[in-house]
Amino acid sequence: MAVRPARPEDVAAVRAIRNHAVEHSTALWTETPQTPAEAVTWLAAHLERGSAFVAETGGEVAGFAVYGPWRDLAGYRHTVENSVYVRADRHGLGIGSALLATLVTAAREAGHHVMIAGIEAGNTASIRLHERCGFQNVCTVAEVGTKFGRWLDLTLMRLPLT
Repeated sequence: MAVRPARPEDVAAVRAIRNHAVEHSTALWTETPQTPAEAVTWLAAHLERGSAFVAETGGEVAGFAVYGPWRDLAGYRHTVENSVYVRADRHGLGIGSALLATLVTAAREAGHHVMIAGIEAGNTASIRLHERCGFQNVCTVAEVGTKFGRWLDLTLMRLPLT
């Protein structure tokens, strides 16, 4: 496995992983898959920031990780939020850990102060992944989202970068 900066030609593979999560999990709180045009725009913004990475195994994209602004107001400009997704058939191989470690390093090098993870509270695998990378549980906010006809709780985790 190798983790590298994402490239424009990774867009279809990244979109496929993301849309699988949209359709089959509560990791993304939307039920609307990303269109090809939306995927290009979304990835381009991350590429411009240098905040997108992919993991390759056997020459294929097996996962991706990005970070972006946590909130749009200027007072939050030093805080970023991460997203890490691994292809469903590649879970449990250390890909998420490698992606998150790379993402944290990149955010530190870019001068960010704090990284936030917003995780559906029932996603214990993602919570454990973030704990292994040093994130601390800040709180869980009950019933702030909905998907698949049920209310979802959001666990917020925090990692100081400086």
